Amino acid sequence: MLQYQQQQLAPEPIIKPLANAQVVLQVPNPNPSSRALVNDRGTFKAYKGRGEIIIENNTVTSADIFINGEKINIAQPLMANNSYKYSLSKRTHNGTNTFKVENVQPEGASLTLRFSYPTLVTKPVKSVQFNNVDKLINEEVAAGFPGAVLAVIKDGKLIKLSHYGDAKKYLADGSLLEQQQQMKSDTLFDIASNSKMFATNLALMKLASEGKVDVEKPLFYYLPEFRGAGREQRLVKDLLTHSAGYPAVVDFHRKDNKFGERFFSQNSLRTKNLLLTGVPFVAGRSVKHLYSDIDYMLLGVLVERLSGQSLDNYVEGQIYQPLGLTHTVYNPLQKGFIKNQIAATELMGNTRDGRISFDNVRTDVLQGQVHDEKAFYALGGVAGHAGLFSTGQDLAVLAQLLLNRGGYGDKQIFTPQVLEQFIAPQASDESYGLGWRRAGNGALQWHFGPYASPQAYGHTGWTGTVTVIDPAYDLAIILLTNARHTPIEGNETDYEFMGRKFETGKYGSIVSLIYEAILNKH
Repeated sequence: MLQYQQQQLAPEPIIKPLANAQVVLQVPNPNPSSRALVNDRGTFKAYKGRGEIIIENNTVTSADIFINGEKINIAQPLMANNSYKYSLSKRTHNGTNTFKVENVQPEGASLTLRFSYPTLVTKPVKSVQFNNVDKLINEEVAAGFPGAVLAVIKDGKLIKLSHYGDAKKYLADGSLLEQQQQMKSDTLFDIASNSKMFATNLALMKLASEGKVDVEKPLFYYLPEFRGAGREQRLVKDLLTHSAGYPAVVDFHRKDNKFGERFFSQNSLRTKNLLLTGVPFVAGRSVKHLYSDIDYMLLGVLVERLSGQSLDNYVEGQIYQPLGLTHTVYNPLQKGFIKNQIAATELMGNTRDGRISFDNVRTDVLQGQVHDEKAFYALGGVAGHAGLFSTGQDLAVLAQLLLNRGGYGDKQIFTPQVLEQFIAPQASDESYGLGWRRAGNGALQWHFGPYASPQAYGHTGWTGTVTVIDPAYDLAIILLTNARHTPIEGNETDYEFMGRKFETGKYGSIVSLIYEAILNKH
């Protein structure tokens, strides 16, 4: 069996450099159209009272620049080989803004215009009343729901960042702590399967934008070990759409997993080898969408192979840190955070109140270690399907990155074209994009509620997290809960976490009330 090698890189395709602005216009256009009118104008996204233009002048002495039809006052004459920055705060509005350049002198002289991406106004602006949302969550906290953080982004502003209840309230035996740990707006959460989107998918979208991966290619093109039993026919896209035919889970961490003891692994390297060469398919390719953690475990391996780095090093160093995010990490307890900064999850480790046992099972309250057993035991806490911890405000920035179609400030993480490719509906099921789940036409109301536009997309996480990105409304919703930090009710085989009985832990009702507050604003 070929061994997984961290540094074995796939053949390098041509890399297309990303821009450092959402729009870059060069005058004269190096690739002019036969219709000159289209070469000196365009659009950019901005918000009312915000935005700036950067003029990088080469040889122009004067030019007329218009924003939304109004000429801006720029210093004339322009100095050769100088850069100029102008605020557009008096001329921008929410959404799509226009620009054009005229009367460039002398004829044939050149300059470049750059429009930065919008950044999020992170100091909460109370422009909408969310009384019904707060009332429901507070009532449920009073009735026993553990806690939550809610972030709402609208038109480039964080219009709500609220915390409710407790980050930790129970001991392992289900008794209440004498002094509960209160939730804070910057509490970190184990975001579970939202890791698939805000780590693995963002990484793949960046790599695709750089020309380093093509989702239409077979996975073995990048991972040569991935062969046999039909693996050669599986495309990267098949994993992203959960249509490769893999089982929903393989419990590598347990010797009694359904595929036998030879699939037992509590070692990351061994698990990756099993993923690449061992896990059997349970359905044919593209027969149906079967949501599977295996798909994203493999995609995490793909990111590592393409980048030559561990998944956590890549996303933290190449995506989060350039955006100024310091609270979005894998394995937070190994990276300077302490338990009191993190929301707790299950009470008795991974035992379901003593119903489950396996080698090295955790039995204390989980806080700061990823809950997902496969991620923790089999992949060292760093996995493509789970393991990421984050806060409401950090995820709000990543949501704005998505609403900006790939960039934030002067950083472009992925291109608009790649975003469109990843969020486009699949012909077989409009609720699936590439990894992203979609509201479609009401297909997932339990997630998106009844008011989301058909273009809305996002994901959920087992621990109690939900994200909604709705470009039609320039809106994002991030609800982080510790719904699993509650006692369990039921018998040995039929049981449920008490936190999952509450509407806050079921997502759709909270999402719906947020939409109502936004849409009914007067």
